[in-house]
Amino acid sequence: MALLELKNITAGYDQNIILKDFDLSVEKGEFVSLLGSSGCGKTTCLRMIAGFSEPMAGQIIFDGKDYTKVPLHKRNFGFVFQSYALFPHLTVFDNVAFGLKMRKMDKETIRHEVLHMLKVVDLEGFESRYPREMSGGQRQRVALARALVIKPDLLMFDEPLSNLDAKLRVKMRVEIRRLQQELGFTAIYVTHDQEECFAISDKVAIMNKGVIEQMDTPSEIYNRPKTEFIARFVGFENFIDLERTGGCEFKANNGARIVTAADHEGSCKGCIRPGDVTVHAAGAQVPNAIQGRVLVSTFLGQRNQLNVQTDVGEFVVSTDQNQVFPVGETVTLSLAANKIILID
Repeated sequence: MALLELKNITAGYDQNIILKDFDLSVEKGEFVSLLGSSGCGKTTCLRMIAGFSEPMAGQIIFDGKDYTKVPLHKRNFGFVFQSYALFPHLTVFDNVAFGLKMRKMDKETIRHEVLHMLKVVDLEGFESRYPREMSGGQRQRVALARALVIKPDLLMFDEPLSNLDAKLRVKMRVEIRRLQQELGFTAIYVTHDQEECFAISDKVAIMNKGVIEQMDTPSEIYNRPKTEFIARFVGFENFIDLERTGGCEFKANNGARIVTAADHEGSCKGCIRPGDVTVHAAGAQVPNAIQGRVLVSTFLGQRNQLNVQTDVGEFVVSTDQNQVFPVGETVTLSLAANKIILID
């Protein structure tokens, strides 16, 4: 049985329904991320699990018990906020110790637990500092230590790295993943950053307008998206309407013959990433050929990006920087058969 289950949840504010018949299941020890654009319902879901709000309908089951109406202070859950939410007038030690003091633990136990947790998050020796004397990354580690020291049954993160610069975000996501694997806690992580989410999660739930469109391992979602929304979300930019003519052979709406590595009944869409399309001179005899004309050429460092107008729509193509195709030139695109994903 899953550690956490959300069953047929409806949630929102006043007449604004954000989640409708929403289901989610998290196993013990899993790191699950909720990923999606602003307004998709991920933060509403997280705050409801934490106990900051109640669902309008449905059940929240935790460890076999109904937590739907259990108040916030009676859920042994940890929460790491986007803004750190540290007490500015308290030292690092007292910030981390806060939850233990609220549980009325004895001073020696508190001291032992706090110092141990500061060592775990690599802040040994920082006990007497104040938040204002620390960097953003250090403050985020204090917030993490404060959430972990109470040994929560579930730890939740609400876009915890969004206030950090790009380099520090990468470092901190590695730290969070290391701690989760070392300590084995169950976590739910909310973000809109796909790379960050895929790097640290066991499973990812991609949300769209209050529903989960796909929940699976990062590699499964990245390589085998189930819907056009998911495909676009994970980097597929080129889509072709296809009609099956037999086996793994299809016909595009301009009559071009397209062969794929997968089969699909009837009509469908084929999608392919920019880096899986190669560009050749006009008229080249190549597999899955589509003729087009270069509209835009953009230099991106190691790669060039081409926008190519074809009879089946505009294609975005990534080429080696040494391949130069001037705007207006006619070219032949070749779609790698084993990289075309078929979706309904």
